[in-house]
Amino acid sequence: MSTVGDSTQEILGEVAAIIREVIGEEWADDVAIGMETSFADLELESIEIVALGEGIQNRYPAVDFASWLSGMELEDVITLRVGQVVEHVAQCR
Repeated sequence: MSTVGDSTQEILGEVAAIIREVIGEEWADDVAIGMETSFADLELESIEIVALGEGIQNRYPAVDFASWLSGMELEDVITLRVGQVVEHVAQCR
């Protein structure tokens, strides 16, 4: 039986894996990526955020990541937490 918590943890694991793939640096494998981790913590650059969106879109076709981000101010994107991405994916699934 699946619970919301299990689903959130599953999505978090998948989003974290996409982030590590996008970063593509060895240090990313050693960084704990949790719900409170921000894009600023991960030092994601704009091109990496685009690649993250593509990865999420490929894994979760129902999630329109680009449209979701386009409704945010730049500061909101920079301080975006992984948990917010996970929650958005969960809502769209």
